[in-house]
Amino acid sequence: MPSDDSRDELLAKLNLETSQIKWRDLQTYFARGHVVRVSPNLDLLAVAAELAADNKATFEHWMAQDQVGQVTPDQARHWYEEDAQLWAVVIAPWVLVQDRNKHVLH
Repeated sequence: MPSDDSRDELLAKLNLETSQIKWRDLQTYFARGHVVRVSPNLDLLAVAAELAADNKATFEHWMAQDQVGQVTPDQARHWYEEDAQLWAVVIAPWVLVQDRNKHVLH
């Protein structure tokens, strides 16, 4: 298990690499199946850190709760038509995306 310092360093690094991006700019990654949808109820950086740590149990739990998963064709089409801008972070080869547009952030 990583130390708190190394986890904090990873979260700080991921925070610097997180940005907003238009869904249309992610079409190639979506076509390859490399885009992961993250529920707005989860912390995008925490999910990215768990993916980087290869925490399979946590991901399976999130997937079972439909909090993390593939972007469906219907969702992709909606984001494309709306010209949606999403928050994203890359944990190669994955691009994690989160739509925060309809949610109030604390």
